[in-house]
Amino acid sequence: VQLQASGGGLVQSGGSLRLSCAASGSIFSINGMGWYRQSPGKQRELVATITSAGGTHYADSVKGRFTISRDNAKNTVYLQMNSLRPEDTAVYFCNAFKVITTTRFNFWGQGTQVTVSS
Repeated sequence: VQLQASGGGLVQSGGSLRLSCAASGSIFSINGMGWYRQSPGKQRELVATITSAGGTHYADSVKGRFTISRDNAKNTVYLQMNSLRPEDTAVYFCNAFKVITTTRFNFWGQGTQVTVSS
C-alpha cells in the first residue's frame, strides 16, 4: 500500500485546511485509514480514523473541529480541519491498516506540515 498525502500549509488561527491521502497498490483489504500527527519533542498521536465500514474515531482535542471522510471511488481519505489552533501545528501523517488474523499491519504516507500561526 502506498499513501500520498497532500494539503498541508500555513494558516492563521481560526482558519481551515483540508488534507488528502490517496491510497494505491494493494488496497483491497484495507480495514481503515486515518491521520496521526507529531510535533517536535512529542510522540506521534492519533488524530482521526475511519474504518472501511465508515465508522469514525477522533482524538478529544479535535472533536467538533476536524472531520474525517473517505471517497471509496478515489481511494482517498480527507481530513477537514476547521477552527485551527496553534497547538494543531505538527507534521500530519496518513495511515492505512490491515488486520490479518490478529496482527495489525500499518502503512504510512510521507508527512505533510501544518502550521497554525497565532
